[in-house]
Amino acid sequence: MKRDFITMFDLKKEEIHQIFELAKTLKNSQKKGVEHRILKYKTLAMVFEKPSLRTRVTFETGMTQLGGHAIYLAPSDIQLGKRETVPDAAKNLSRWVDIVMARVFAHKTVDDLAKNATIPVINGLSDLEHPCQIMADLFTIVEKKESLENITLAYIGDGNNVCNSFMAASNILGLRLKIATPAGYEPNKNYIAKAKYTALTNDPRAAVKDADIVYTDVWASMGQEKEAAQRKEVFAPFQVNAELMKHAKEDTLVMHCLPAHRGEEITDEVIDGPHSIVFDEAENRLHIQKAIMVWLSQQH
Repeated sequence: MKRDFITMFDLKKEEIHQIFELAKTLKNSQKKGVEHRILKYKTLAMVFEKPSLRTRVTFETGMTQLGGHAIYLAPSDIQLGKRETVPDAAKNLSRWVDIVMARVFAHKTVDDLAKNATIPVINGLSDLEHPCQIMADLFTIVEKKESLENITLAYIGDGNNVCNSFMAASNILGLRLKIATPAGYEPNKNYIAKAKYTALTNDPRAAVKDADIVYTDVWASMGQEKEAAQRKEVFAPFQVNAELMKHAKEDTLVMHCLPAHRGEEITDEVIDGPHSIVFDEAENRLHIQKAIMVWLSQQH
């Protein structure tokens, strides 16, 4: 039976750790220049409705390093739901390629791809979740802190897809989350309803107190450009800056999924400072996504 990776809830705790171990092995191989062409002759179709730097480069590079081939399908190439239905696109791709990664606006699109494809489908980002990002983030935390046990992560900013995926991961792994958003910008209600280890607040200082990780993201995601000016005003007190970091522990690490709007959700001083592991996190998108592709290929 084929497996997909559409939401963090698609994985069990032990499966997440299996993927981490695989990512560690693949990362070591790549660093040592050891060939690991596990997906030789396999093809990945990369479906993009939104532009991307990290998602495109890491999936395409990763597939090359694994001995396979990646095909970039730009928004103008495929036009999901316009030129043909999403189910038809899924059925076509299933006849030609081995894996599909889709970066989409509506979560329903990637859901429908997975339901109609006979090959693994990976959510490269949707409006509901960003599971590949969170897997890279968690893998990075394990590298830096050796474990996710007794770790508290403070998420500061918009209750967006990244935040939702963290809440799902928290449920599965027992990671403690403290989420600080302005009133009215909380994460998805269904995710809040399921949350076991999450505390919500409107006070960023309260959230970063005793946190091992301070995490932020852009205030206005793609598709919310019209709200950007209003959001800048609402979110201004939630900027991750030197003043906020004074309320965190001395060894607190700072993360951001990128791209960063420097001077808005985070200052140069913090993102380029000694506590930042932002670019380690970005690098690990490559290694964890390679592991996800290999793991999914082994499941059927």
